[in-house]
Amino acid sequence: MKYISLFFSCLNLKNGKCLYICEPVHNSKTNHTKSMNTEEINKSLKLIREYKYTPAPIDKGYNNRTIYVNVGDLRIVEKPVSQQMKDKFIGGKGFGLRLLWDATKPDTKWNDPDNEIVIGMGPLCGITQYSGTGKSLVVTISPQTDVVIDSNVGGYFGPFLKFCGFDALELQGKTDKEVVVVFDETRDVVEIYETLDLPQDSHLLAEKLTEIFAEEEGGRKNVSVVSAGTAADHSLIGMLNFTFFDSKRKVVRLKQAGRGGIGTVFRNKGIRALVGKTKGVKGNLNNVVDLDAIMERGRRFNREMRELDDSQAEMRTKGTAHLTNVMNDYDLFPTNNFKFGSHPDAYKVHSNIYKEKFTQGVPDGCWIGCNMSCAKGVDQYQLRTGPYAGSKVIVDGPEYETAASLGSCAGIFNVDFTIEANFYCDTYGVCTISWGTILGFVMECYEAGILNEERTGGMKLNFGNAEEAMELLHQLSRGEGFGKIAGMGVRKMKEMFAAKGWGDPGFLQDIGMENKGLEYSQYISKESLAQQGGYAMTNKGPQHDEAWLIFMDMVNNQIPTFEKKAEALHYFPMFRTWFGLQGLCKLPWNDVEPESNATSDEPAKVPEHVDNYVTIYNAVTGNKIDKHDIIRQSERVYNFQRIFNIRRGYGLRKHDAQPYRAAGPVTQEEYLSRQDRYDKQLAELQGMDPAKMTLEEKMTATRKYREDRYEQLLDAVYFRRGWTKNGVPTIEHLKNLGMDLPELMEVVTPLQ
Repeated sequence: MKYISLFFSCLNLKNGKCLYICEPVHNSKTNHTKSMNTEEINKSLKLIREYKYTPAPIDKGYNNRTIYVNVGDLRIVEKPVSQQMKDKFIGGKGFGLRLLWDATKPDTKWNDPDNEIVIGMGPLCGITQYSGTGKSLVVTISPQTDVVIDSNVGGYFGPFLKFCGFDALELQGKTDKEVVVVFDETRDVVEIYETLDLPQDSHLLAEKLTEIFAEEEGGRKNVSVVSAGTAADHSLIGMLNFTFFDSKRKVVRLKQAGRGGIGTVFRNKGIRALVGKTKGVKGNLNNVVDLDAIMERGRRFNREMRELDDSQAEMRTKGTAHLTNVMNDYDLFPTNNFKFGSHPDAYKVHSNIYKEKFTQGVPDGCWIGCNMSCAKGVDQYQLRTGPYAGSKVIVDGPEYETAASLGSCAGIFNVDFTIEANFYCDTYGVCTISWGTILGFVMECYEAGILNEERTGGMKLNFGNAEEAMELLHQLSRGEGFGKIAGMGVRKMKEMFAAKGWGDPGFLQDIGMENKGLEYSQYISKESLAQQGGYAMTNKGPQHDEAWLIFMDMVNNQIPTFEKKAEALHYFPMFRTWFGLQGLCKLPWNDVEPESNATSDEPAKVPEHVDNYVTIYNAVTGNKIDKHDIIRQSERVYNFQRIFNIRRGYGLRKHDAQPYRAAGPVTQEEYLSRQDRYDKQLAELQGMDPAKMTLEEKMTATRKYREDRYEQLLDAVYFRRGWTKNGVPTIEHLKNLGMDLPELMEVVTPLQ
């Protein structure tokens, strides 16, 4: 029998059921043989470029070379990594920024052939003796923001690329063909194929390419695929899926480089997929200096996970979805486009419900050796809508951000909607965070009369309308109707609606939850001034991976003054940047803490885990850094990225402005929903008597106070970071960091 038209493989679980609908194959013994792979390659791919390279062992975490691939003119070039590159840019995101700077001009657009996608790993990426060491960092000029976007992603491709022999990959050029680029350690070769017959969406494409390039069934764990799906072709919010093979489930799974439209750039270049293939992962492939030190810290952390996770974060049973009810309890759960922080129906999406959906008792790690098992999955999920309706699939996640974005943000409290939308966002190749924030904005515009059925093509996009929300996503994948408009993102929709006279521009600005063109991730920041800065002062836009300070600021009141907030908004973004330089996941840092952490001098920093990272870095590289050097390493790269933005015409104070909804109540409905809180603040913080004020007067006074506080915070943070009042790194600060490079001085000197 032959496979049915859309599906390519039967992924057998222990119960013998298929994840994808398919007909059985008569001769299963030849399913993954090398001869069949050759036959499949000939049917699906046409080789158009081959580049043989000389293998060399990794030395102390570095290959000391990168690889450049131009899909337009088919050039493939190895580039040496200098000592200065390692000293100043470290790896991962740092390498990506440096290579992208060198490859582009100040006016390079996201869809120019010169724009690059750079995937970097870092010296710690690929070790297997400590949890969370398989991350890749992807950078490009964003279709949404026009500045550099960086996205941290799991899956196996980054480590496999490193084992193939390269510290980073530059993808440049553009082709009118559809190409697949392959990096194969087993043959020491880089190949570019023209696609002949391959599926479009990621869950099918990844499975097909894994089958093709695995020489036998057991070899599937040694293949990783990077791809984007059909919605990335029709939107500015496309993302990339990085795969890993789940050996327990015997299924290919997806992790996402989600933010800023990287998948859109990928597809615009004509790239269908990347494939990384390795000989296998074992032992000490990074050739570290002191493996015993790494193993000792790994054992220590694994014990913490075993003994403490169930009472602290429940990562092994719920993943990050454990936060859904916690955020609702603290009025931080984004509801109805960030209007509210909680909702009576939130119990319907409690983390215990997700726990019931997630398969339990399997090692859900997205890199080998990770003991957090937080990459949860919903197995055998039968889809109800769209082109794959009736199929049973594995859904990766939902993680917390997705549970909120594809749920409460749109006023939808239905885990089945969230799970199905999660699957389709992944396989279509769109960012779940951006899509959920877009949904919230669209639905508020609909309820405010800015949109109507005529303008949406007949869709009733009110809060809570799960059926229409799902259809909007399917429209996006087809490049049709209002779905394609929504795929432009919040900023461009605001501009479009205002230009057409659909609503007041000021109101659209206030409720459109984006900064720098990037949609907000899923926490309410109204009552945490520090978190407002943690979102809007980011280099790339409001993403929670730089600073999550809500509990320190709002709940525990640990940073009450502007100076303390500024110190937190210096330390935490710099410390978290370091994970992206090294190829690390941040979750093992602070999602489970040592028993003694609460009694330490700085519990928010989890000092014992910081010491783990200092020890591991030194053990890999042979360098001798301390906890202060972590911050210095990050400061160099962070300031470089800020200047990169300035070089492109951004990166100044005005670009760190936030929509007012991030700071306070935009509508009367919002104010009244928390009237006691806001009235009390008027009395205690401003010395006003709310009983003598109209609702409009109270809202105006609240807004003036909160906007002024944010401006004061900008002053304090810029000063602490060594920047001018306009947000430009000072020459003195760059000299102190050793980043007074001529190309940086050329950008900042006129702005001092």
